[in-house]
Amino acid sequence: MKKLLTLLVFFSSYVSGYSQDTFSICAVDLSTGEVGGAGASCISGCIILSDVHPGIGVIHTQAYYLSTNQNNAKTRMNQGWSPQQIINWLVANDAQGNPGIRQYGIVSLDSGGLYSAYTGSNCTIWRGHTTGFIYAIQGNILLGQVVIDSMKARFLNTPGNLAFKLMAALQGGKMPGADTRCAGNGKSAISAFIRVAKPNDPQSGPYWCDLNVNNTPTSKDPIDSLQIKFNQWLLTSAGNNNSIIPEKFILHQNFPNPFNPFTTIKISVPESITNKVTLKIFDVLGKEVATLIDSKLNPGEYEFYWNAGTFASGVYYYRLEANNFAETKKMLLIK
Repeated sequence: MKKLLTLLVFFSSYVSGYSQDTFSICAVDLSTGEVGGAGASCISGCIILSDVHPGIGVIHTQAYYLSTNQNNAKTRMNQGWSPQQIINWLVANDAQGNPGIRQYGIVSLDSGGLYSAYTGSNCTIWRGHTTGFIYAIQGNILLGQVVIDSMKARFLNTPGNLAFKLMAALQGGKMPGADTRCAGNGKSAISAFIRVAKPNDPQSGPYWCDLNVNNTPTSKDPIDSLQIKFNQWLLTSAGNNNSIIPEKFILHQNFPNPFNPFTTIKISVPESITNKVTLKIFDVLGKEVATLIDSKLNPGEYEFYWNAGTFASGVYYYRLEANNFAETKKMLLIK
């Protein structure tokens, strides 16, 4: 029994010492009161590092994760401490007396949006963070600053609600070896998550959007798998999240356009729909290259994300068909 307990203690210490979230973003939406985060890592189950507080803010505790540090941060956020106050306390009171190996990102709705991040000097390189109005992005064991910069650009330039912006930010970090431990497999990570809570969601969940890819096969990127789950979630009553029903079908121009390699296509679906909706993409020769939706939809506004990373530069067409409605628009991929 004594030997078994010794092994259990060793295993627990190993897990807490090894678990690292290599790139993540936490953010809030001041207009809706939504709070959320997204992240990915070359370990299984990186969602454990995300701590969402509906109506308050978000904490990401990463790099040699310790549940004690996370719980200490949680307690102080619930007590009304600011992100910077929480980080200052965590650094001064690290549970193992070793704050130099930790990394934190914290945002809150308080005082019109507060944010802070911390990267210890002994975090595994490349390491770093960036913060701005209502967001914090941080990462370690990274390919380089390009990962953080790409996530920031996607977050700031993607239209739509907080869930859309967070999912786009995570796609910004999807590059081979983003977490350098996954470079040998030619993918960014092993696990990925996105989590967004509305102000009235229960503190312990379930949250409005809570999607997780805990692990992936060697050749599969978890952000691709998470994007599929996210697209499916958008088709649910929760993901649709519309209060105004469109009066007619509308196929909106994709954004951004020109694009490289990600773009978003928005469609408006009226009450009168009786048949399934299809949204497909074609190359200049008329060959179908992608199907974004082929299903019945509830009335509302929908946005679909297309990753053209494996396609050549050039003109592409996207076509919406439903009931007696059909329309085609053009977009330009520039690499």
